[in-house]
Amino acid sequence: MKAFGKILGLVLLGLLLIIVALGFALTHLFDPNDYKDEIRQIARDKAHIELTLNGDIGWSLFPWLGLELHDASIATMIKPNEPYADLQMLGLSVRVLPLLRREVQMSDVRVEGLNLRLTRDKNGHGNWEDIGKLPPSPETAATSPATEQPAPEASPTPEKPPQPIRLDIDSLTVNNARVEYNDEQTGKNFSAESIQLSTGAVHDSTNIPLKLTAFLSTNQPVVRVRTELVGELRIARALQRYQFEDMRLSGEVTGDPLPGKTLTFAAQGQLLLDKAANVAEWTGIKVSANQLRALGELKVNDLDKTPQVSGGISIAQFDLAKFADSIGQQLPAMAEGSLSKVELVSRLAATPTSLSLDNLNLKFDDSTFSGRIAIEDFAKQSLRATLKADTFNVDRYLKPKSAEANSTTQVRQAEVASTEADALAGAGSTPLPPAPTKGAWSNDRLLPVERLRKLDVNADLTFGQLTLEKLPIHNAALNANGQGGLLTLANLRGDLYDGSFEASGTLDVRQETPALNLQTKINRVPVEKILESQGKNPPVKGLVTLNSNLTGSGNSQKALIDTLNGNASFVINNGVLLNANLEQQICKGIATLNRKTLSGEPRGKDTPFQELKGNLTLRNGVASNPDLKVRIPGMTVNGDGDLDLRVLGMDYRVGIIVEGDTSAMPDPACQVGDKFVGIEWPLRCRGPLELGAKACRVDNERMGQVAAKFAGDKLSDKIDEKLGDKINPQLKDALKGLFKR
Repeated sequence: MKAFGKILGLVLLGLLLIIVALGFALTHLFDPNDYKDEIRQIARDKAHIELTLNGDIGWSLFPWLGLELHDASIATMIKPNEPYADLQMLGLSVRVLPLLRREVQMSDVRVEGLNLRLTRDKNGHGNWEDIGKLPPSPETAATSPATEQPAPEASPTPEKPPQPIRLDIDSLTVNNARVEYNDEQTGKNFSAESIQLSTGAVHDSTNIPLKLTAFLSTNQPVVRVRTELVGELRIARALQRYQFEDMRLSGEVTGDPLPGKTLTFAAQGQLLLDKAANVAEWTGIKVSANQLRALGELKVNDLDKTPQVSGGISIAQFDLAKFADSIGQQLPAMAEGSLSKVELVSRLAATPTSLSLDNLNLKFDDSTFSGRIAIEDFAKQSLRATLKADTFNVDRYLKPKSAEANSTTQVRQAEVASTEADALAGAGSTPLPPAPTKGAWSNDRLLPVERLRKLDVNADLTFGQLTLEKLPIHNAALNANGQGGLLTLANLRGDLYDGSFEASGTLDVRQETPALNLQTKINRVPVEKILESQGKNPPVKGLVTLNSNLTGSGNSQKALIDTLNGNASFVINNGVLLNANLEQQICKGIATLNRKTLSGEPRGKDTPFQELKGNLTLRNGVASNPDLKVRIPGMTVNGDGDLDLRVLGMDYRVGIIVEGDTSAMPDPACQVGDKFVGIEWPLRCRGPLELGAKACRVDNERMGQVAAKFAGDKLSDKIDEKLGDKINPQLKDALKGLFKR
């Protein structure tokens, strides 16, 4: 028995030596380079590709079937002279015996200098579409489709489905590979260069360590990306399930979208693709881009139909202004420190054409928004927003006034200040202030018309407190929509200084010149607060109620005011004319009629009133007010004049009627008696609108008419006293009328 075992061992050793000897002889005596033409023909007949072998073929037989190809290229049969791929070297080896069991066991697979060129021509045809196709033969080209006879259908023969080949590779290495895509229709070019790929052992349903680096670039726009990808790939072919665990992607981006800047990015997480269930997932997401940091999870369903994305995202607090600067983007000018604290938490849903952020919680600076934002159609930029905010200061994010606007404001303020000082110093004794002539509005471009024309938006916003033009609006609500260049403000309302306001209107930017239509309602809002918020000294206090319907056109403040038309009505209740002593003006008129001189110094005090009201008709920036009426205790004020909104000036003729209040006047020279009751004392008010009643003076021209009337009444009294009842009443009336003319 022992001898038998020894003999068997010798036999096996002999067979092994024979096999090795045959393999050695085969690999050294048989040169595959002598069969290049046959190999090319097999590639044509079986794979329908044009294979060019410029370099040598090296090989080994046992225990590895080894092969090395050098300097080879591949082209389609249709364009054999235009290779779409070439490589410097391909090296691989396969165990011989496992092949008999339909198992592929490879050692290291190496690819050096692979160059893949994909091209789409001007007709939209890609060169990869011809892979595996035969060129049309002359007989086929000459045969008309109408004369072709359909081939008889072969009866289907049931075949046993092939068993999947087991894949087993010790490692895969790709060095210095390049892939290029060129689209002649659009002129766009995409490329991946310096591709380096290395893996560990490749086995089915086991983790495969992987590392990939490459430089990616495009020409429209010019962008260059350096990338590195590492992780562990797990392939379960039978289950059609692919996982990329502990995935880490990092790199840098430069190019035209980032002028002179670099975006450093990183992403990691767990990736899953389940083709059987048509599901893909990315869990444990961690993303960074310069200062931005985000966490999240994403899931994609219906991969075989229209993919549906769902998930969540959380962006940690970051400085958006600095982030924008770090990628070379210029944000619109706004107050310093704006957008320095931004963070976001939201659920999301998306399709290839839409994106929505639900259960949104957005914080920036001192504001918090919650609700929903969605883009319903990327192509149409259809924006939908339903948001609720605790507080929001719009002024903080508006463009600051230009140097021209500031200069205009400063000149006007200086003009008003000088006029106001003269008015107070003279207390009605100085000449009328000159009518203002300086424009009060900016010529700066006001609206981004091109952007508004493309806008498709529907917004429903509410605010606990909204600051707009320095006005603190509480419980504000905004409902607006826009499409095709027509923007509609359905409603803007809120509480303002214990009063309320409401506005609606449209902005039409479909034509070259934007057109505005605006309706407003203001209810019992302190008028002085509105003026103070705009940096103006209020000439009046009181609760204003205003209704207006206005139109205008243009794309600047000045253009809109110059074309302002419409009508308005206003009432101010329980108010005060500040630093305006109408009593002093009447006193001066009475002293003039009494031919006396005022002995006391003018008293600068306010004039309280019960009601100030009127109606305005606006034509091209000038508001006509024919029915101004002010009710003051003991007197009534009537006015007729214009408000020139283009220069913020006014020109009024005012009449003050003493209704019977004969209380002591501030100066003995102007004591009011019964004889002055019912007389309309004329004033002229002209100057900057901010002066209000401080720009009023006794109207000397009309005062002469009052004096003549007063003299006529006084002479009539003397005729009655002298003639008594001794003369015919008709003659007495004739004499009175004679002296009144």
